[in-house]
Amino acid sequence: MKTKYIALIILLVSYCGFAQTIEKYSIDSGGGSVTSGGIEILYTIGETNVQEHTTTTLSVSEGFITTDFKINIIPKIFLQGPLLNQATAGLMNDDLRSNGHLPTISPYADAVTVATTVFNAGGTSGTGIPQDDIVDWVWLEIRQANDNTKVVRSQSALLQRDGDIVGLDGVSTIQLNAAPTNYYVVVKHRNHLGIMSANVISLNNSMTSVDFTNPTTQTFGANAQTVFGIPSGTMALWAGDVNNDAIVQYSGTTPDSPSILSLVLNDPSNFLNFPTFVVSGYSTHDVNLDGNTQYTGTTPDTPIILQNVLAHPGNFLNFSTYQILEQLPEN
Repeated sequence: MKTKYIALIILLVSYCGFAQTIEKYSIDSGGGSVTSGGIEILYTIGETNVQEHTTTTLSVSEGFITTDFKINIIPKIFLQGPLLNQATAGLMNDDLRSNGHLPTISPYADAVTVATTVFNAGGTSGTGIPQDDIVDWVWLEIRQANDNTKVVRSQSALLQRDGDIVGLDGVSTIQLNAAPTNYYVVVKHRNHLGIMSANVISLNNSMTSVDFTNPTTQTFGANAQTVFGIPSGTMALWAGDVNNDAIVQYSGTTPDSPSILSLVLNDPSNFLNFPTFVVSGYSTHDVNLDGNTQYTGTTPDTPIILQNVLAHPGNFLNFSTYQILEQLPEN
């Protein structure tokens, strides 16, 4: 019996010596993406891979192969406020930057920070061209092709005088971590009404321009932007949403002008409660982005709101209570 056990052990050892091993390779690097609800799934196809390897564009770990997806986009917008009384024809004014009011921390949800040099005249280098000087912060979103209320990626960005939206260094194009496919593109501003492309746009690692200043670029909804005269036919975001309710209204149920008056009268330095008092600084109540908020006086902000309401194509009865609604689909 003992001889039989010894023979069995020898047989098992011999078999194990010729056992299969797991090959460290993948038979395919294919895959794709699928979106359902608010979830985006990136998947790959391949055989188990037990090694880990990383390059600048590829990661292999625990049997999964995933590419570092990037899309590049060059959005362009004009804000109506800083286009008023242009210092240079065709360029937005950059009074917030030139007067030192622009914050280095974004006013939007991600609260990203930039170097102070980004707000130099001529940009970080100090030797750039004036049209690339920074006007203000903006908020950029890409939304799902099958549900334009679902945000896939969003981030703060910077707006140059010529309308280009750029990265946090003040010069680079926008790059987002997202799968190359079709998206709706959205741009928002803290006291202008936001806009979205009417149609999906194919975005990938190539530089894709989305020029909302061009009247041929269709936007979601009706009269989402205002037509500006210089340059002729230029489109710009409606100014005047100082109370951030996605509506521009001069008087009525949710007006913006009383919010400006309240800010001016309650400023600690306005001890005489003059409505003509000027509050300096970075504020959502500063409709034209000149760094000053004033209710009435030499450079007031409230008439801009009234003029927009009366001039809106939908306000054919010229009611001061008319509401300009932000043309963005939301849940």
